[in-house]
This record gives sequence, C-alpha cells and structure tokens, in this order.
Amino acid sequence: MKASVRLFVPVTLGLFLFAGCSSTATAPTSPSAATGSLELTAEIAGTWSLASIQPAGREAQAAPAGATYTLTLADGRVSTRADCNMCSSTFTLSGQTLNVAEAMACTRAACPTMAFESAYTSILSGASAVAQSSTTLVLTSSRGVLTFTR
Repeated sequence: MKASVRLFVPVTLGLFLFAGCSSTATAPTSPSAATGSLELTAEIAGTWSLASIQPAGREAQAAPAGATYTLTLADGRVSTRADCNMCSSTFTLSGQTLNVAEAMACTRAACPTMAFESAYTSILSGASAVAQSSTTLVLTSSRGVLTFTR
C-alpha cells in the first residue's frame, strides 16, 4: 500500500502541474503586427519594477516591502514576478492599448502577500491604456492603475 501511495502522489502532482501549464489561449501574437505599435513596443519593452497599484475605487498601495514585483514585456510575451510566484502570458499592443491575455499561467505558491498579488494580477490581465516616459510606465483600466518604474 505504501509503495502505491508513494508512486500515486508524485504522478498525480506531475499531471496537475502539466495540466496547469497547458494553455488554451491563442498563439502568441507579435506586437509588431498591430498597427502603429512598433514605436511604443520598443519604448516599453524590457523589465519594469512595480511601484504601486490602485484597484478601482480604492487608494493607491505601494508594493509590499521585501517583495519583488516585476513586469517584463518582450516579443509578444509578458512575464511577471509577483512576490514568490511567476506568471506569463501573451500580449498585444495596438496604439496606446496594451492587452494582456486574461488566461495568465501562474505558479501558485502561498506568498505572504497573496491579497496584494491577487489584486495586481487582476488589474494586469485584460486591456489597459498605456502612459509611458523613460522611467515610468502606467497601465490604466476599469480594474485599476498599475505604476511601474525602471
């Protein structure tokens, strides 16, 4: 009995991890395919550090001290570190609108900042208006506002 349990648990966990990593999202779309997006893509490409979030109808909150929240945009892919979790997805850029596919694949570790992480990933997913300078990236949507710095 013990030998079958020792085999069952790793196999089951492996299947869950494999199923969680599979994606039903459409194939990645290059942001360069979107009209008028080449300049903006080059300007926002790279890694940004989260400065604050402001969920809709609430006050802005700084990123938690000691936690790392980053956003990397490159080649139609978005990856983000949300404290002890990693998420990735595809994005498109059309004019001043960044659209992050809502089916982001994320690890599910129990980080000490889970409530903040949940708000962050909810605001990040979907369409957002982009405002950008050389050192600041602001994503605004009906879900809230994310402010990043370089």
